[in-house]
Amino acid sequence: MNHDTATKKYVQNSALAIKDEILQSALNKIQSGLGKATALSYQNLDEGPPLRLKAHEIREKTINNLDVVLTRLAAKVRDNGGKVYFARTDKQAVDYCLKVAQQHHVKQVVKGKSMVTEEIGLNPAFEAKGIEVNETDLGEYIVQLAGEKPSHIIAPAAHKTRQQVGRLFEQKLGVPYTEDPPELTRIARKALREKFLTADMGISGCNLACAETGHMTVVSNEGNIRMSTTLPKVHVAIMGMERVVPNLEDHDILFRLLSRGAAAQKLGGYVSYIGGPGGPEFPDGPEEFHLVILDNGRSRILADPKFREILCCIRCSACLNACPVYGKIGGHAYDSTYCGPIGAVLTPLMEGMNQAKDLCLGESLCGACKQACSVNIDLPRMLLELRYRLAYGDDQWETKPVSVVEKTIHQAWALLAGHPALYRAVLTTFALGQKIFPTSKGMITKMPGPGAGWTKSRDIQPLSQTPFRKRFKKLNAQKADR
Repeated sequence: MNHDTATKKYVQNSALAIKDEILQSALNKIQSGLGKATALSYQNLDEGPPLRLKAHEIREKTINNLDVVLTRLAAKVRDNGGKVYFARTDKQAVDYCLKVAQQHHVKQVVKGKSMVTEEIGLNPAFEAKGIEVNETDLGEYIVQLAGEKPSHIIAPAAHKTRQQVGRLFEQKLGVPYTEDPPELTRIARKALREKFLTADMGISGCNLACAETGHMTVVSNEGNIRMSTTLPKVHVAIMGMERVVPNLEDHDILFRLLSRGAAAQKLGGYVSYIGGPGGPEFPDGPEEFHLVILDNGRSRILADPKFREILCCIRCSACLNACPVYGKIGGHAYDSTYCGPIGAVLTPLMEGMNQAKDLCLGESLCGACKQACSVNIDLPRMLLELRYRLAYGDDQWETKPVSVVEKTIHQAWALLAGHPALYRAVLTTFALGQKIFPTSKGMITKMPGPGAGWTKSRDIQPLSQTPFRKRFKKLNAQKADR
């Protein structure tokens, strides 16, 4: 992953995003549309919502036996005529791709949408070597022209209006301004078709890889990935090492749920099964096929039983479409390859808990992400675990306690909770002391110190001058008198 990610800007970015009316409108459409439709699509499964529990079992079993499954996958790919490279770091993955490009004198690359190539910073590395890289997913193409990062896993340009896209195309492609979506799509298609026909190399991600057959499955609703992987003479697929299933039966279950979680579809518009190079029997396919299996911190996550579950994720983005936090701040606020609830867990584990602490501290823990997840991952549990490590530190993850003050407050609360008399005395003191705080309509409007964050955007109910225990005792006494 790109280690200069400035996730410390999360708080500032979030504040700006909330004020962006265009972004707020776009996010509302995503969540009111895809979010609700996905929940309904789970209900319409032949097996019903419990299929998600079955999918979770499949993913957990695979992750717990990942070494065996990956060994089988690599052997099958090689049997099919492909080449396999295991990259331990992002640099190793990039260097291997550059090596393949140099061997084939590649000048131009077309790419299908791939979050993992964003993770390793592949595009800038190629461009630094003078190799032209063209994103071919319409959303990715738009944000590439704009010099931006994707703001959503499956809808990279969700934050842009058609007017903004029209002006962008006018500026970058030299075409007359239009804001008509079909016309904008036609303009992009024409520009990209020329790139497809002249590209020397195609690069794609991998939605799922099947160890039993040695094939990669990629899905899109535009057909661009199919063209990126078949027209160029060399195809390089890059996958996170967890994106594998042992057999076709498991593949079927997960792929059906992937389509529903991503876009509430029974199946994506274009589904491609890639089994290796074309060969003499398939002259229209690539002459060489390379599969790069990326670790880049995943082994470390695998080794921790508390976080291993995050590797079950199949990047459907359903959690983004349900998360109230993402629904207000969007993907750019996270300033990371992975945003939303999945990013709030994955980024701290890959970038460093201290560096990316704001991401996991910013989530609401409402549980909507788990309810929406196509494979029923318990993201709230892992968010809490991250917060625990940040509160108390963790040598295994080189994590230092974030706030000594906060830790002291929690320890003090634990002490009070275990000593009723002391608890009552402190509450009585606070009830008297709170009178110095500004109030409006009976609510505290501003608090000092750590409490200032709470009152920045909300008022707080003051402590009652008559504690509940006294009121309860009085009510019981009145009842007894009757």
